[in-house]
Amino acid sequence: MKIIDDISNFIFIEDMPQKADIIFIPGGSYPEIAEEAARLWHEGYSNIILPSGKYSVKRGYFPGALSKAAEYNEKYNTEWEFLKAVLVKNGVDEKAVLREDEAQYTYENALLSRKITDNHNLEIKKAIISCKSFHARRCLMYYQIAYPQTEFIICPSGVNGITKANWFNSEEGIDKVMGEVSRCGSQFKDIFMSAFRDGTIKTF
Repeated sequence: MKIIDDISNFIFIEDMPQKADIIFIPGGSYPEIAEEAARLWHEGYSNIILPSGKYSVKRGYFPGALSKAAEYNEKYNTEWEFLKAVLVKNGVDEKAVLREDEAQYTYENALLSRKITDNHNLEIKKAIISCKSFHARRCLMYYQIAYPQTEFIICPSGVNGITKANWFNSEEGIDKVMGEVSRCGSQFKDIFMSAFRDGTIKTF
């Protein structure tokens, strides 16, 4: 059905990798997104990686790896600590990994990452985002707000077997994707309205 295609094309974004100033990882408990970032780092697409995240504001703690738990079975206090451990285990030099371990939701991942790159005097003209496939649209929306002059390349990873081609064939896939559709509207509305009122809408 066309409506499924429309939703799929809106939520799932995927670009071919390009050389970039940085690779962002917008939080999470799935190692696949850091494994993908490590692969991109090894292939020379960027020499800096910035994982972001404390833990979910709803959960209030970091639950551990939600996949590949046998491989990543240490105690991790934050998403950043977990994602860094995945990166290092996959051969990334610790010196290449910046730190942001306070964010508790996606918009904070973007805003606090901007503070970190500003503090390091980094000019981010082009950036890769390594995220869950069904999280791609929301990540792009928020990072574009934090970095309005930056070109973004989305390099997603599939988790839980949920893909653009099959999300509508399972209850979990429908729940995840339609939840993203809802959040893209409900969360972005307030941000968009605030930007309109304070005159920053022109930066989008």
